[in-house]
Amino acid sequence: MTTPSPTHTTDVAIIGAGPAGLFAAFECGMLKLGCVLIDALDEIGGQCAALYPEKPIYDIPAHPAIEGGALIGALDQQIAPFDVPRLLGRRVERLEGTRGAFVLGTTKGDVIAARAVIIAAGAGAFGPNRPPLEGLAAFEATGSVQYFVRRRADFAGRDVLIAGGGDSAVDWALSLREVARSVKLVHRRDRFRAAPESLRQLDEAVSRGEVEKIIGYQLHGLHGTDGALAGVDLATLDGTVRHVACDHLLPFFGLATDLGPIAQWGLDTLRGTIPVTPSTCESSLPGIFAVGDVATYPGKLKLILQGFTEGAMAAHAIHPIVHPDRALHFEYSTSKGVPAG
Repeated sequence: MTTPSPTHTTDVAIIGAGPAGLFAAFECGMLKLGCVLIDALDEIGGQCAALYPEKPIYDIPAHPAIEGGALIGALDQQIAPFDVPRLLGRRVERLEGTRGAFVLGTTKGDVIAARAVIIAAGAGAFGPNRPPLEGLAAFEATGSVQYFVRRRADFAGRDVLIAGGGDSAVDWALSLREVARSVKLVHRRDRFRAAPESLRQLDEAVSRGEVEKIIGYQLHGLHGTDGALAGVDLATLDGTVRHVACDHLLPFFGLATDLGPIAQWGLDTLRGTIPVTPSTCESSLPGIFAVGDVATYPGKLKLILQGFTEGAMAAHAIHPIVHPDRALHFEYSTSKGVPAG
């Protein structure tokens, strides 16, 4: 079977348009490497845009706090001079070739010829871990049960029950207390896996009566009519049941993730991630790089800022693949400015 003619020819194909992918595109542009962004979502931004556009992020350098959507907007503005094509709403289902000559195919029939590939797919395709509750789908359909908060205003004046013990549960309890009529946080034990500062703020909010903690209980049942939630039953391990009246249930039990077709491309993988060489972010297949949450190596921190660094390292490692006869002399952006796209 003959390979279809490319619909796009570029230096670097970047799979994933979340923060790490967007900054990798910027770094490629700074090195005068052409690139194409590809993402399964219909908008750029990855989890920042899809899951928490209004949630503050506190560990972005020079920003004491910045909402996920605002961060994506700033990254989008940063790559604007390079006119990076975006192939959104499609997945890369096929990757063939070798270092310097890859061909990628998408679910919408795009054929991309690229000299190198950067996988910035985050955790891959993602979806919520749903609690095993009878009748759950009807309450999901009306928005009474939600797994992501896109607009805090949707919960204004409402009674909200949040379930979970991680950062998302704690952070949203703190954030929604400012708009909701009441916020209750339920967890099976009085030990939360959240940032120490967030836990300090939670303790203060509980002491002021802004958030109620319900400890030792788990979700047990849903009550309501036609998808409108009226309350949730909680149960202890010994069978004690407590009913909590609420308008919304927000279960934060993590994401179920899947690398999808990426796992079939012959790359070494490790529990849903791609091991890379730390100094270059190159995977086990020459010419294919991984950055952001999908990349792993000893000492890896799953922070957005580390994904930014990895994007820069990958772009510099790709330069000799695209320009083998051109030496790359490092220059600070204050000296060279932003080159034309």
